[in-house]
Amino acid sequence: MNEKETTHGLACPKCGGMLAIPEGQWIVRCPYCELRSLVRGDRGLLRYQVPLHLNREQVVPALQRFLTSSNAIASDARRQAKLQEAFPIFLPFWTGWSRVLGWVFGQKRVGSGENTRYQPREVQVAQEAVWNGAACDVSEFGVQNVPIEGRPLEAFDTDALHRAGMVFEPVGSASQARQSAEQDFSDRVQRSAKLDRIAQVFVRLVRFRFGLVYYPLWVLRYLYRGRSYQLTVDGHSGDVLYGKAPGNTLYRAAVLVGGMALGAFIAIDGSALAFTIAANVEGDGAEAIFLFGLGLLVVGFGMMGVAYRKFRYGEQYEFRRGGKSTFAELFQTTDILIPSEDLSKWISRLS
Repeated sequence: MNEKETTHGLACPKCGGMLAIPEGQWIVRCPYCELRSLVRGDRGLLRYQVPLHLNREQVVPALQRFLTSSNAIASDARRQAKLQEAFPIFLPFWTGWSRVLGWVFGQKRVGSGENTRYQPREVQVAQEAVWNGAACDVSEFGVQNVPIEGRPLEAFDTDALHRAGMVFEPVGSASQARQSAEQDFSDRVQRSAKLDRIAQVFVRLVRFRFGLVYYPLWVLRYLYRGRSYQLTVDGHSGDVLYGKAPGNTLYRAAVLVGGMALGAFIAIDGSALAFTIAANVEGDGAEAIFLFGLGLLVVGFGMMGVAYRKFRYGEQYEFRRGGKSTFAELFQTTDILIPSEDLSKWISRLS
């Protein structure tokens, strides 16, 4: 057994002998009394690392691509931006892998209007699901999850990791992260069922695996007219995961004017026309047209509100992979439809 891959210092609960625990192993056998013990805590946690695939020269061009990726970014940012520093880091991410089996019982809405009815449905779902979430404070880097799927996973080597870049240690509870992964898998099953009313949900995780993955990122810091901005780039693919840039003033003004004009037209002219038509129509059609007019009011004023927010907060452009949601979850799933009569046999085969 390799000394570098084991941990010493834990005593056997039966005979008191010293135990050697290999990294990532959950069950250890005492060499003196043969007692098998379950390892819990960080010493029994599976740890992996994704290799740093790109060097500095390969990742720096991502800055120029980012600064020209949106009209909301200042038009002269590419010329004026000056790269100050670029350095690699490794952030830890709690990660769960599992084949998720789900049975969802509920009702599906069919028909419309007076013919609307709810039919009982039983939906069976099988998914290959992957979840991950940051295991430390990542507010500075803006990356709450990373694309683990398809990345090569290597055995955890702390010395090699520290030689490659700055390494952040995990903070928080592994058990809570594990519960979050299991809950997200369950929620995914409900969303996949696409039922309007849900009565019961049964979820089973097959070959569930949970661990800690150290993921490589490049941090690029640059100056634009004396102000500092930062970019976080995937160290394996070179994709920008998070970044900030100066906003485009002309673009903000155009969005404000155009949004206000279009929103006012929809909210005032569109709704007024709908209300006029509704007043001259009899029966159920009048009510539907009136409700449509109210909907136009909401859409119009909503559009005006969005245009104002784009102008008000557009001084700084912020990009986050997958959208603006800070705690967005990452799933890669494939739904498989399984006949009811074959489901039990299929489960037994997987187990």
